Amino acid sequence: MITTITLGHFLSLGAILFAMSVIGIFLNRKNLIVLLMCIELMLLAVNLNFVAFSHYLGDMDGQVFVFFILTVAAAESAIGLAILVTLFRNRQSINVDELDTLKG
Repeated sequence: MITTITLGHFLSLGAILFAMSVIGIFLNRKNLIVLLMCIELMLLAVNLNFVAFSHYLGDMDGQVFVFFILTVAAAESAIGLAILVTLFRNRQSINVDELDTLKG
């Protein structure tokens, strides 16, 4: 029996990944590294949907758009980790509750 993977399978997987990242953000509000990882997982879930729709429609625009999203996500990760290292050097902690000096 040959099973074909349809667009619904990809969209379901993307929805599951997106829901896991949202749950991860709401459940863990203490560790900044885990929050950054959940945001990256959220972006990857959206990218999976872009690639699935691009393949389904036979158009390359969605796959090209994914490259731009991955570029921005890589820059965001690098800047976020640089800020995280600086905060850790100054405060000796990456606990989100203790980072109240950034409030305006």
